[in-house]
Amino acid sequence: MPTPNPAALEFLLTRRSRPAKTLTTPVPTRAELAPLLEAALRSPDHGKLEPWRLLVLEEAALHRLGDAVGARAAALGLDEVQTSKGRTQFDTGHLAVAVIESPVIAEKVPAIEQTYSAGAVCLALLNAALASGWGANWLSGWPSHDAVFLQESLGLAPHERLAGLIHIGTETAAPPERPRPSIEDKVTWVSR
Repeated sequence: MPTPNPAALEFLLTRRSRPAKTLTTPVPTRAELAPLLEAALRSPDHGKLEPWRLLVLEEAALHRLGDAVGARAAALGLDEVQTSKGRTQFDTGHLAVAVIESPVIAEKVPAIEQTYSAGAVCLALLNAALASGWGANWLSGWPSHDAVFLQESLGLAPHERLAGLIHIGTETAAPPERPRPSIEDKVTWVSR
């Protein structure tokens, strides 16, 4: 018979991301962030390839990245709305962790499984932050998919991608609960 952990299950059944725009200071100190990062690095990882790495982006780095997004948007000829949408999380952020997918050539582990592992790191970090009482949100946006921005501003290698930016801070407002998918609509039981 398994040993249940009702508190952990209750957390997972009620967890709710906090919009990044509602996060403020204080943010976790490096010592407070360390166990959250450690929890994230315990994510499923077929072949123990560790096909990811983390960049902790403190406030000054986020603001620098906001300026870089603005410059990249101008180079791409993006309008003010697209530019603002790309910059906002950097301009208003106080702390974020960039989860970098850094795939490893492995005969027995398909690239897609390494992508899934990087996504698992994002979710594990998000949940660890929420479970620790911090507000947290997993964001992307067009800069997250722009190779020039990623290589020039975050130092990614050409084979790397940004799996997500996990913003962490003190929440100022809890969002209302939103409708969730039902088991009846999304689950099919297969007996044979």
